[in-house]
Amino acid sequence: MLVVDMDDTLLTDDHELSTENKAMLLKAQEMGVYVVLASGRPTSAMIGYAQELQCDVHNSYMISFNGSTITDLKQDKVLFEHSLTRNQIHSLYDFSQENNTHIITYLDGKIISERHSEYIDIESTITGLELVIVPSFKEAVTSSAVKCLLLEEPKYLKTVEPKLKVAMPDLSVCMSKPFFLEAAPSGVHKGAAVQILSQKLNIHQSEIIAVGNAGNDLSMVQYAGLGVWVDNVDHELREFGNVIVASNNDNGVAEVVRRFILE
Repeated sequence: MLVVDMDDTLLTDDHELSTENKAMLLKAQEMGVYVVLASGRPTSAMIGYAQELQCDVHNSYMISFNGSTITDLKQDKVLFEHSLTRNQIHSLYDFSQENNTHIITYLDGKIISERHSEYIDIESTITGLELVIVPSFKEAVTSSAVKCLLLEEPKYLKTVEPKLKVAMPDLSVCMSKPFFLEAAPSGVHKGAAVQILSQKLNIHQSEIIAVGNAGNDLSMVQYAGLGVWVDNVDHELREFGNVIVASNNDNGVAEVVRRFILE
């Protein structure tokens, strides 16, 4: 099984799927390898890429919302989903206000926020989801949701990460981009989702390759038998993988297939 992060790993900086990466992933699937996209993105913002790669045709699966959701692509049904409670989301909102960050969540296929910011606009652009500005975040969020994002200038947000881990130890917290701090239920991350899926498919840990570039990929890179970083990986994470390949702009994922699956 080959598990691949999307943004800044499989996709270029322009969010494009290169011809070479696509060709190599199709070839891997023709050899019987499950290709699983694993992203912090909402499910709806991943499905087009999965279909372009014919993951549905090859009976594969998809991990979205940073491990909160696993989808069977052939059956078009959710196998696993774990969400934040309303109270947890409201507590995250209070934390965000105390620490001067923006906060968003996802409801009914839309992004919910009290205000605009350049970083929220980036998330809306990447995912293609409509941004709905509400007068009161807490009043708008009356049910559970799969995750929240705290957003702010990268240097400042990095100082907020350890504070959030201390303030809310019952959550799974990680950086997915320098300006995106992700919060999900405890124990929910890409690595846990890969473990659940591999056990369902009777695939041994040693038969898993995971490729990523950021903090939200660390759990799956460490869980996999072969953990791979693309060369644009965050500097502090480089030592935690087994291999480093070319960057996301230089077809690093295609290199993984050539070196570790085709040879």
